[in-house]
Amino acid sequence: MKRIGITGPTGAGKTTALNALTSLGAHVIDADAVYHDLLESSAPMKEALTERFGTGILDDQGKIDRKALGNVVFADPQALSDLNAITHRFVLAEIDRQAARAEAEGRPAVAIDAIALIESGAAEGCDAVVGVLAPKEVRVRRIMAREGISEEYARKRVEAQQGDEFFRSRCTHILENGGQDPKAFEDQALALFGPWLDHEENQI
Repeated sequence: MKRIGITGPTGAGKTTALNALTSLGAHVIDADAVYHDLLESSAPMKEALTERFGTGILDDQGKIDRKALGNVVFADPQALSDLNAITHRFVLAEIDRQAARAEAEGRPAVAIDAIALIESGAAEGCDAVVGVLAPKEVRVRRIMAREGISEEYARKRVEAQQGDEFFRSRCTHILENGGQDPKAFEDQALALFGPWLDHEENQI
């Protein structure tokens, strides 16, 4: 079973690429969703976080308060680094668990969707790392339409993320989404992924 990492900045078109993989039978693992599920349900991760950051990050029900945790780490680079070190370990373990289940089901591949795929270390276990890129103006328009936010806020979101060169220098493959018709970009993605999931070829 192939393990394919999908990364790239927000608004570039990762969802379309992931839909292409799903249509080919791959199981998609959303790393962000895994993280949020673990914040809600993982007692070991909660214990590790409270050991590092104290019980002030818990709400009245004893669950992780994401806002309180954010207030602690985002103004302190070392605290943010510690948070990532703790949470990435649990997220990677859950990704491995889901991947093993997908393999047992006979899936041809798992696709790991993560903006921080490279920084978290998840890319190291992938057979291919695909960066989905699009021009900044295209991304700004997409984010505005998708989330109903102002142009100013959309531009701040775009500028806060890794630049294209970060992905070009670290990914094994790049999908360029120039803002064309979504179907044309999906066809482009299918052309890349199809041979990887074909049992006859099965080569990356």
